[in-house]
Amino acid sequence: MASNESEPKISKRAAEEEAKKAAAKASKEKAKAESASKPAATNTPTAPIDPFRQGWLKGVYDEKPVKEVHTRFPPEPNGYLHIGHAKAITVNFGFARSHGGVCNLRFDDTNPSKEEEVYFTAIKDMVQWLGFEPHKITYSSDEFDTLYELAEELIKRKKAYICHCNSDEVKKGRGKLANGEHGPRKACAHWGRPVDENMEEFRKMRDGGYKPGEAVLRMKQHLATKAEEYEEDETDSAEVKKGKEKLKALANNPAMWDAAAYRVTKNRHHHRTGDKWRIYPTYEFTHCICDALEDISHSLCTVEFETLRPAYNWLLDALDMKIEGSDEKGPMQREYGRLNVEGTILSKRRIAMLVEGCTVGEVSAASKCTAHGLADEVDELVLAEDGEEELETPAEAAKAASNGTGRKIPPAVMSWDDPRLFTLVALRRRGVPPGALKKFVLDLGVTKANANTATHTLDAHIRTYLERTVPRLMLVLDPIKVTLTNLPDDYLEEREVPFDPKDKEKGTHKVPFTKTLYIDRDDFREEDDPDFFRLAPGKSVGLLNVEFPIRCTSFSKDPESGKVNAIEAEYGNDVPAGKARIHWVASSAAHNSPVKARARIFNPLFKNPAPNSLDWKNGGYHDDLNPNSLVTYPNVMIECGFEHVRQNAPWPKEEGEANGVVDNSSVRFQGLRTAFFALDKDSTEGKVVLNRIVSLKEDTGKK
Repeated sequence: MASNESEPKISKRAAEEEAKKAAAKASKEKAKAESASKPAATNTPTAPIDPFRQGWLKGVYDEKPVKEVHTRFPPEPNGYLHIGHAKAITVNFGFARSHGGVCNLRFDDTNPSKEEEVYFTAIKDMVQWLGFEPHKITYSSDEFDTLYELAEELIKRKKAYICHCNSDEVKKGRGKLANGEHGPRKACAHWGRPVDENMEEFRKMRDGGYKPGEAVLRMKQHLATKAEEYEEDETDSAEVKKGKEKLKALANNPAMWDAAAYRVTKNRHHHRTGDKWRIYPTYEFTHCICDALEDISHSLCTVEFETLRPAYNWLLDALDMKIEGSDEKGPMQREYGRLNVEGTILSKRRIAMLVEGCTVGEVSAASKCTAHGLADEVDELVLAEDGEEELETPAEAAKAASNGTGRKIPPAVMSWDDPRLFTLVALRRRGVPPGALKKFVLDLGVTKANANTATHTLDAHIRTYLERTVPRLMLVLDPIKVTLTNLPDDYLEEREVPFDPKDKEKGTHKVPFTKTLYIDRDDFREEDDPDFFRLAPGKSVGLLNVEFPIRCTSFSKDPESGKVNAIEAEYGNDVPAGKARIHWVASSAAHNSPVKARARIFNPLFKNPAPNSLDWKNGGYHDDLNPNSLVTYPNVMIECGFEHVRQNAPWPKEEGEANGVVDNSSVRFQGLRTAFFALDKDSTEGKVVLNRIVSLKEDTGKK
């Protein structure tokens, strides 16, 4: 008998779902079968990319692919290095290291009036702190005898002459007229002197026969080249035209307008050679020759030196240290873009004004530089310092000063290593790790273009670097005492707390939890607000690393300041859960908790985000100083895990700090919910002083 029961009906939606499941299953089985048919993939890790063998730097090496790469970092020891030098150090040392070569640290100590031993020491320290070890530490002054001999050789080859022109005459010869207009260029009256006379005059300079500015040895480059020498003619062959184009470029390059090679200086005493010399070589004469004498293969410098490259090659060609038109012999100069961090003051002169104070508008102050400045002015190739539009000549400085009021301006910062500055010693004192600076430089890239960035970008790089490398501690900047009234006086819990919950390698430590706690003032409000999720009268809040929340039952105020100075609260499993958790530090004599400290919070030194645009000639910069550039918290409390962090520094153990180049600033940690901090050099065994390195990421939703 046939059944009268009908087949169960399936809805359209259910049928579609079944079809999707079947299709997904079939696709999965197909993918599995295809995977099984393929050869097993190797688990060989990908080699890290070497930044010194990429892009522009790769091109530089390909131009001169020598087996023995030899570079140099050649600072002038007349001031402290700044953040821009971190790029120069990284590029020169890193490029050589990448190719199995070496890099010298050469002190370009040819100006005795500006050099001090403290700068030599600081420069060495910064190179080593960044994780580099020089192949040799050399001094341009070690080559003074050789440089003098080569200067005489240049005279013998009719490639140099003694000039007695004053500053105005030199400018006029270079085409700069008194009214500011530009006229034709012409060689000075001394250009055609015979070799014997030039040699006699040069030796007279050497022997003290001239005062500063009265005689200068100039290189006979292209100041005397006339326009008709490179004017093209219809009958010129392609090769002749090419030669004239090259000559025109050289003749129109200010670097080739007979730059100074030797000058008489007012201060003849040199820190290494004593009073042996009355004359000293210029940068333009010394730099390239020392590169050649040290067998430098790749002379890497920043783009402002690109216009000087023809002069660099000209001098080496003239002395047979290089083959004209070729980089096969001798050093090859190439230029990369500078690192510019907007909002920073990098000029040594301007930083000196901030550190030492100054008097603007005094003729006597401005004229202090005129004695040696006149000789330097003959060689107008002195480059503007970082962050400055143009260097004043001594005459311009004196004129500007005479129109002023003699205003005395006090120092704006503590010292050259004040953490508000961007000298390398200041960045180090602030707590910035050397690895963060190097990574910042390389992440921006090394190309022909200048790397222009902002301070907040630098801070972001530092923050990211610290996030993964330093331990975490609870720290209360502005403490309020909290008494848990429902706990006995001797109540004690020891809470096991990781130094970094994301990195077990950093270990754990125990912090006490007692009846008396300290919380940050920002985590309490006298009047509750529905949008405020931390502690308030009658309100609960959770505590980091603690099982149960606390609830405020009352508070009291200091009668003089009117600020809350004590809170009473209850703790336990019967306290309602809060919507947030806050950090805290407990009082426990047995655990030496809390560790008391002073913290400095550094903010931008100027209100104007572009301080180089301020009036530095007349002292207007001082009126723009940010009154809150330094905020001090005198009663900071840190949990007892700080001692472990202090004893196990550096954090992190990277770059030069891994090799023992450490000081207090290598004690770094993250203050939970607060900021990243480092120990300041003012700290002693009984006094802890902290500097904020950078803030944490802003949490706009924090309530």
